[in-house]
Amino acid sequence: MQLFIDANYLSPYAMSAFVALTEKRIHFDTVLVNLQQAEHLASGYSAISTTGRVPSINDNGFHLSESSAICEYLEDQYPATPIYPSDVALKAKAREVQAWLRSDLMAIRTERPTEVVFVGRRPEPLSPNAQAAANKLFAAAEHLLPAGQANLFGAWSIADTDLALMLNRLVLAGDTVPERLAAYAGAQWLRPSVQAWVKQPRSVA
Repeated sequence: MQLFIDANYLSPYAMSAFVALTEKRIHFDTVLVNLQQAEHLASGYSAISTTGRVPSINDNGFHLSESSAICEYLEDQYPATPIYPSDVALKAKAREVQAWLRSDLMAIRTERPTEVVFVGRRPEPLSPNAQAAANKLFAAAEHLLPAGQANLFGAWSIADTDLALMLNRLVLAGDTVPERLAAYAGAQWLRPSVQAWVKQPRSVA
């Protein structure tokens, strides 16, 4: 198994795939792709990634891109250690969370890039649009996460990592986050598979 990720370990989607592989205890080799030097646009990489993006995997000659597709493939192909709920309805909700976090809340992703999370960059205060997106995030997260529950759907799932990352864009920027959600994000961040990503070396100007 090969996992192709950005060379500075900043992609939240690469992180999701990395955590999924780590949780499933699948041995993989990491291949770094320098996005600043447009290595993802090179002809050699197009043979690996249909979309020309990271992350991508090569599983014994089977190539797949897009982090949510990778997570779902790993769950189906390597079911021994689950990363999604076993209940069909809860699994669908976990996938809903992943799809939402990848397609919405653009103002948060723009104003709180992952450099804030992984290299400690201090951003400007949230714009009104970003604050509105944050409020939407908080409302959804509080609805999804029952009070007193450590994970979204009982046992941990990959959706917890994705939601914690979105919340930590705000927490680690020093923005005001509801205490219960900040505590949830902080606890999720201590998971060994997540820390394995967080502690990767980064050189960002």
